[in-house]
Amino acid sequence: MKRILSILPSTLLRASFLLAIVLSACAPVAPTNPTLILATTTSTQDSGLLDVLIPLFETESGYTVQTVAVGSGEAMKMGEEGNADVLLVHAPSSEVAFMEAGNGTDRFLVMHNDFIIVGPAADPVGIKGQTSAVEALKAIYNAGAQFITRGDDSGTHKKELALWKSAEIDPAGQAWYIETGQGMGASMIVASEKSAYILTDRATYLANKENYQLEILAEGDTSLLNVYHVITVNADKWPKANYEGALAFANFMIDPATQEVIGQFGLEEFGQPLFYPDADKTDADLGL
Repeated sequence: MKRILSILPSTLLRASFLLAIVLSACAPVAPTNPTLILATTTSTQDSGLLDVLIPLFETESGYTVQTVAVGSGEAMKMGEEGNADVLLVHAPSSEVAFMEAGNGTDRFLVMHNDFIIVGPAADPVGIKGQTSAVEALKAIYNAGAQFITRGDDSGTHKKELALWKSAEIDPAGQAWYIETGQGMGASMIVASEKSAYILTDRATYLANKENYQLEILAEGDTSLLNVYHVITVNADKWPKANYEGALAFANFMIDPATQEVIGQFGLEEFGQPLFYPDADKTDADLGL
């Protein structure tokens, strides 16, 4: 799917500079299997973060990364079928099930940001300033206002469904509940064109907000935490999986130098990081 955003060059230059000293100090030894398949979420792609991290990893390690940006559910399905080597996803409960089923070998906490509910500036439902995601969704439901759902089993879609469940509401089948079956960026464009409400991760919104006629209306609820983990696919189950490369990528993502890049990404352009590094924390620290 064609990228729909453009991240400012200064972000790439700033992030690249942060690791320049580290990368120039050591030339990588050529890997035995240099090709690595990364299945990840559309949010890491649409935010521009991978445009920074993948070239750094390739330079440092000698691997060539083939990135497949899909929803977290689809990414884990790829792992379950042995069609990916490493995953970068944001659906914690599904990730736990993935690991318990023996599909993954290692799982490391990488970073977090949060989800937000955005919509037209006119805000016909009147949810602006609402800090309870559940109450915001109840208001949207009661008003029958158009709401865009990805409907793609992504981490964002899973979060949205969990919020509707918490609200004890099922919007399925409602004429105003519109499913795109697409990634975050594309779904945001649909929401913008229809002056509809939508749940999105903050990073995708901030990195692309000039492309949308959408405003942040509901935010700050602890239930909107958005946590990312990196997972290596189980090579015992899938012998052709590139475990050596997957582990190299996982270790790269939690390395202090990479964590510094993640923490700085977006800070200059937006006045806040698009992601917050968490490799020094545990799931329990984040309330998972």
